[in-house]
Amino acid sequence: MIFWEEESLNDREKIFKFLFDFNPDAAEKTDQIIESKVEHLLEHPLMDFKRDIFRGRVLIIPEITMIISYWVDGETIRIMRVLHQKQKFPQE
Repeated sequence: MIFWEEESLNDREKIFKFLFDFNPDAAEKTDQIIESKVEHLLEHPLMDFKRDIFRGRVLIIPEITMIISYWVDGETIRIMRVLHQKQKFPQE
């Protein structure tokens, strides 16, 4: 099961709104890519890597320059944050 933490949903909404102002199609496509890549974690929860600078794992989506932080909690994948690669990643 995938569980989107409130902060990750807020991140996703901000990304969508920002892109929508410039290009509604790009906003939709970006959100679909995020959803699709996160769903792949159900089959391969450890497909990306762990960083020492913060807790959890990181999924990088190069085609849309996004980084998704997540935790594997048993059968649940907790999506913690969705950020653009140029954003400063929180230390917590």
